[in-house]
Amino acid sequence: MTRDMTVGNPVKLIISFSIPLLIGNLFQQLYSMVDAVIVGQFLGVDALAAVGTTGPLSFLVLGFVMGMTGGFSVVVAQRFGAGDYDDMRHTVAMSAILSVALTILMTILSVAFCWKLLEIMNTAENIIGMAYDYIVVIFAGTFSIVLYNSLSGILRALGDSKTPLYFLILSSLLNVVLDLVFIINFQMGVAGAGYATVLSQFVSGLLCLVYMAKRFPILHFRREDWRFSAATCRHLLKIGSPMAFQFSITAIGCITLQGAVNSFGSAVTAAYTAASKVETLTQQLMQTLATTTATFVGQNLGAGKMSRIREGVRRCRQITDVSSLVLMVLVYLFWRSFVSLFISGDQPEVFDAARTYLYIIMAFYLPLGWVNIFRNALQGMGEAFVPLMGGVMELIMRVVVATLAVPLGFWAVCLASPMAWIGAGIPLLITYRRRIRTMCEFEKAKNENEAVQTE
Repeated sequence: MTRDMTVGNPVKLIISFSIPLLIGNLFQQLYSMVDAVIVGQFLGVDALAAVGTTGPLSFLVLGFVMGMTGGFSVVVAQRFGAGDYDDMRHTVAMSAILSVALTILMTILSVAFCWKLLEIMNTAENIIGMAYDYIVVIFAGTFSIVLYNSLSGILRALGDSKTPLYFLILSSLLNVVLDLVFIINFQMGVAGAGYATVLSQFVSGLLCLVYMAKRFPILHFRREDWRFSAATCRHLLKIGSPMAFQFSITAIGCITLQGAVNSFGSAVTAAYTAASKVETLTQQLMQTLATTTATFVGQNLGAGKMSRIREGVRRCRQITDVSSLVLMVLVYLFWRSFVSLFISGDQPEVFDAARTYLYIIMAFYLPLGWVNIFRNALQGMGEAFVPLMGGVMELIMRVVVATLAVPLGFWAVCLASPMAWIGAGIPLLITYRRRIRTMCEFEKAKNENEAVQTE
């Protein structure tokens, strides 16, 4: 079922669209969280550190393809909002072709260079073998990540955020079962967690494909929809590439940060891994609202409703602010219970480092929410350059702080991400305010002119 976000109460639309998307995002986090929980509890701290140290590498590659497919879905949302279903189908077809080519390229490159990247990140000798066993499986299964994210992105662009949720819940539960079977029964080690993730994600993507074929008549393709169009592909790449590079730029900064963390030893690496999982979980609501913002803005831009865009973005930011404050309090009060999900036994060094990281990170959650909202609002408007430059600023700040902070201790390294969020947020906020003011003034002048002509 499609959902038109160009009419109706913006707050109700945002909330009703976001709830299933949020639940879906939380279940999607089960993929990595279950891996970390089962690995940490059954294989030990070193295995947890091994899986955790691959996080930035996974973000580098998979974030790139997810950013690209996310950009494609923005264009689909714009076509849907404009009511141009023929062009929308053609856009979906061209995005499918580009996604296949992207998958092949990224799979080859990531598998070939993952060991070297682990060495660059100062991965400890006692965990680098396990880290490679896990991440090479994830990279080899890039096709499953692309399949689900591209199809679920299209469904959300059409206003359907519930269907991807149902399939994701099913595959998340499957991931739990496969993790237990592969790691405990088959004793496949950390590689078993990788296989469970890839297979489960493939199931969710396949279910999305079958559902779209059966339930969305406006996506029933004709032969002419698949005629290759260089102009359409260029436009898709124009929107998708900055979003993809933005993810990769952020990931490069995270790799630098991970390298700085690794220099403190496997115990701190394990603590950083556990705390990062808690951080990622708490970020799902703001990321959900960011995705909702992009869809809302994309559809209303296609419909020419600029004032409605400003109202929707303002509401998304307000909800993000309130939720961020609530989450900050919860983490400060219950941080140890959250970290205990991943760390077993009495390990004071690990718990102390995890607490340090969470206390510092959570203090900066408001600016992180603003970065997510305004970045996705600009991307929904078709703005590519400034979000990319925001990512560059984020990279510079994270690399500089992480590099210079190592001699001061782990607490100083923890400031790298907050400084990156602030550095990225300033140009995004300024650009959004300028763009939306200009767009609303143009809309007002147009409406006044039409009113005069009518009289």
